[in-house]
Amino acid sequence: MSIEWARASIIEVADARPGLQELVCRLEDGAEVLAVAYTELFGRLAPGAEVWLNTRALSLGLGTGGVAFVVAPAGPDRPPPSPTPPGGPAPDPGRADEDSGFLVKARYTPLQVVRPGVDSPHSAHHELLQQADSLEGMPVVVADLHSSLPAICAAIRHDADAPRGAGPRLVYIMTDGAALPIAFSRTVARLVADGTLAATITAGQAFGGDFEAVSLHSALLAARHVAKADIAICVQGPGNLGSDTPWGFSGVAAGDAVNAIAALGGRPVGCLRVSGADRRPRHRGLSHHSLIAYGRVALAAADLALPIFTGDLAELGRMVEAAAAPLAARHRLAPVALDGLAGALGRTPGLSTMGRGFRDDPAAFLAAAAAGRLALSLLPGPVRPPGSAL
Repeated sequence: MSIEWARASIIEVADARPGLQELVCRLEDGAEVLAVAYTELFGRLAPGAEVWLNTRALSLGLGTGGVAFVVAPAGPDRPPPSPTPPGGPAPDPGRADEDSGFLVKARYTPLQVVRPGVDSPHSAHHELLQQADSLEGMPVVVADLHSSLPAICAAIRHDADAPRGAGPRLVYIMTDGAALPIAFSRTVARLVADGTLAATITAGQAFGGDFEAVSLHSALLAARHVAKADIAICVQGPGNLGSDTPWGFSGVAAGDAVNAIAALGGRPVGCLRVSGADRRPRHRGLSHHSLIAYGRVALAAADLALPIFTGDLAELGRMVEAAAAPLAARHRLAPVALDGLAGALGRTPGLSTMGRGFRDDPAAFLAAAAAGRLALSLLPGPVRPPGSAL
């Protein structure tokens, strides 16, 4: 069964962030479950409302996505409340409003959404993106896992040594390999709220960013020319999908991203997926995902951040270096010192990968931070970021 239906009543709103509510719901059998509702689809829902849920993810015991999802209000014959009611906030003058939406996302599903696109004919940026053809050497960090995003950002902010909202402009591009609504990411909400991310762009079938783009290529160009990024970070959303086969994982798209960045004249910076604590041998040390994405899928050269692990992680570092050596046939392996990054990561809230925090698996986050440090060092300018011995 692909969908498990359940009717429920909303007991309380447990949490809310832009685009999403987390609702405590009571099923007809009395059980209480946590459900996610996307306000872009249904507007804001209140306690006492009746809703239809898809509870299949709960039955499967999924990790990141192991919650129920609101599919539709279940009240008496009435349509769902409009997510943009009359008298609501005015549209951003730099983007098309909802009435002139052009991009259909989550296409041909019952809950497909029509969004104004940064590259659509209705967009104020359409003419600019008709002409744009180059990233002008902009560094773009590519990673396999969404959990790498806050560590990449933390390293850049640490090395830039600038107040929040200052320093290099960071733009996040969310691809559509995992979660499609960007609102599902607590990480993105936090990084936007604290001023770390200047803008977000959702590419392909993903939706809900500050800007919507048809393809990864147009998202990259929009990051540079519309959002004015100094550094872009390209990672799928939460909920990496894998099948325990060499090619069956959504992170394979990291290799495709390297090709797209290079085709547009950008500087791809590859984040290696590393772990010292994963119980699965294929992910211990340097993950086979990185070897496939960068070694087989990426046909263009990238700068791969090779973290220099010391101390308790020195042996792991030797394992990673040996495993990564074949990648030097195509890519530039850039050793990155990690001075100061453990402290920066220790102050970063919400670090978690596969249920492990920074203390549980520091190598995973240090490897991601190394990619952020490397990207910052590639920006033009005479001053190398503090502590970035490369």
